[in-house]
Amino acid sequence: MSNYEIFVYGWIAIGFLSFPFILRYDAPYGRHTSNSWGPLVDNKIGWIVMELPALIICPLLVLSSGNPLSDVTIFFIVLWVIHYFNRTVIFPLRIKTKKKKMPLIITVLAFFFNIVNGLVNGIYFGNIKFDYSNSWISSPEFIVGISVFILGFIINNKSDTYLISLRKGKDKGYVLPREGLFKYVSCPNFFGEIIEWLGFAIMTWSVAGLAFFLWTFFNLVPRALSHHKWYKKTFPDYPRERKAVFPFIL
Repeated sequence: MSNYEIFVYGWIAIGFLSFPFILRYDAPYGRHTSNSWGPLVDNKIGWIVMELPALIICPLLVLSSGNPLSDVTIFFIVLWVIHYFNRTVIFPLRIKTKKKKMPLIITVLAFFFNIVNGLVNGIYFGNIKFDYSNSWISSPEFIVGISVFILGFIINNKSDTYLISLRKGKDKGYVLPREGLFKYVSCPNFFGEIIEWLGFAIMTWSVAGLAFFLWTFFNLVPRALSHHKWYKKTFPDYPRERKAVFPFIL
């Protein structure tokens, strides 16, 4: 087993070990923001800073590797950049979070998480599997994976757009969402992102993609459960049949 594989499997193991502890705490940002976690920073700035390493590090490592990248490998990195440009630049500029803050410690932790995330994927696609053949696009893994990825991307962004629209031109706080997949789960935006990176793991059929999918799951499922609990506490008429993140399941 290579040093890279040891590192990535160790990173995955840390995720599994951390998951029970992540489940116990409401991450103190967004609607759960708390100043008991130390100094606060502007919410938009925090979002940009904590997502920036993934946007920069992965494609930088791939493009500077010096290896002859195949068109398929470049395609995977383009998908990566599209996602992270949206999360790093477009999404923070769209959200209606005037005067909102998040703990600096959350920004710092997420910043370092995305450094590791960028390294794991950048090293893999730049130095280990930089030569996917063109025939890969006709493989079952690619066809299933890209379909799941696109579906997740659409769900994630449509759900975010709907949430943003609920507060457009208003400053009245949170509103009970009732449309689209919100009829079935409290956090379809998280559901979309989870299946988006499941699709990435399938279409690349890589340990790097697997690690990213698992860590997305480890981070977003507890977040969704916290949101779900908050919705039920905040809105007395909250639909009882609605799940937290996976329709009809959880």
